[in-house]
Amino acid sequence: MHLIDYIIIAAYLAVQMGIGIVKRIRHDSSAADLIIGGRMLTLPSFVASLVSTYYGGILGVGEYSYRYGLSNWLVLGVPYYVAAALFALFLAKKARQSELLTIPDKLATVYDNRVAVAGGAVIFFMAVPAAYILMIGSIFRLLFGWPFWLGVIAGTLFSTVYVYLGGFRALVRNDLFQFALMYLGFIVLFVYLAMTYGGFEFLQERLPQTHLTWHGGKSGWYIASWYVVALSTLIEPAFFQRCYAARTPSVAKRGILISIACWAVFDFLTTSCGLYARAILPDLPDPVASYPALALQILPPGLAGLLAVAMLVTVMSTVDSYSFIAASTFSNDIVRRVTRGAEQKIMWYTRWGLVISTVLALVMALFFRSVIDIWYAYGSIATPALLIPVLTSFVGKRKLTSDWAIVTMVSSGGLSLIWYLSQYWTVSGGHWLGLEPIFPGLIVSLVIFGLASRRVAPGLP
Repeated sequence: MHLIDYIIIAAYLAVQMGIGIVKRIRHDSSAADLIIGGRMLTLPSFVASLVSTYYGGILGVGEYSYRYGLSNWLVLGVPYYVAAALFALFLAKKARQSELLTIPDKLATVYDNRVAVAGGAVIFFMAVPAAYILMIGSIFRLLFGWPFWLGVIAGTLFSTVYVYLGGFRALVRNDLFQFALMYLGFIVLFVYLAMTYGGFEFLQERLPQTHLTWHGGKSGWYIASWYVVALSTLIEPAFFQRCYAARTPSVAKRGILISIACWAVFDFLTTSCGLYARAILPDLPDPVASYPALALQILPPGLAGLLAVAMLVTVMSTVDSYSFIAASTFSNDIVRRVTRGAEQKIMWYTRWGLVISTVLALVMALFFRSVIDIWYAYGSIATPALLIPVLTSFVGKRKLTSDWAIVTMVSSGGLSLIWYLSQYWTVSGGHWLGLEPIFPGLIVSLVIFGLASRRVAPGLP
């Protein structure tokens, strides 16, 4: 890269760090101040924070667009719009009106402390940002030629130091800055590619035929399974955290609906740029590198640095948020519930949780070398375990007892985990019976709910 590109990247990292540490959180701050910033999130801050946090998989989007074309929108876009809309319509206001801090707080209210701890453990592993740390290491390796491990460490430090010092408020301040940069970088990239190479006709001439179909060459069952995986949005801790932090219930609901429109626009930009990458650079050995390859081989100095920053902010805005969610889950929802006196050490335990989740994410990133595989594994295992207990704790007149909620989490999540691992035991390398792992777990969860749930009186949890 050119010197000016490195200057742009260095300036971004310096400004991000300055914004994050300009105001440190006090050691005697309450859990509400630390975890949700005192419930003061306005609509613009809500949208910027949620959009930037929930779109961290930029290299995964590039990989899928490069491999399978327009179907990226139907696999990694539309299912999540639908699930987010359901969250906005049925859960957002209820979450804010509950005046709670986390999902396990709700599980403790409706069920008991055991269910809350079990749910906290699942959410902790959901929030460990392995996929995004993998992407940070890949971006630093591709752009700067650094070893993967060095890129992981450097990127993770730049993403978590200000969280360690400033808590949730530091996240939100940086999200506003990162939101603007991620859109600016990809708008500039899209306009440059369209003006330099041409529009849709250019793509039609250069792309494989399947890239412009709805399925991209993948089976209908595979695409349908992503619509089920997207139900993980209904138990998404980042959504709940922003709703709990919103100034009013109306901000929570409207913020999610506006965020869906923002994601759709960004998906148009990223999918289009992925198609251009395939058309211009058809022989990339690693499709994960499609966007970095555009920066290094196609863009002029200055624009390459801007795209590099756009990729970095998209990933780092997610690493910091999920690292903090994992850390606060560890402190508030696991340690506090099993250790007496932990309320007075919430800051200390949160910082330890940040260290633990970061180390665990690094280990997982080294085991999984595909972003999409990590997303799929997380969604396939966590969604069956939590969907029914969490969803029915907010809506509906039928509830599970605490004992049956535990049974649901363990049996459905455990079955999906075993089913997922079956690909390593079969000769063909596929899952048992050719069935995606999320489906057996969800079936078990629904059967248990149908047989064991009870109708509760109005007003009771």
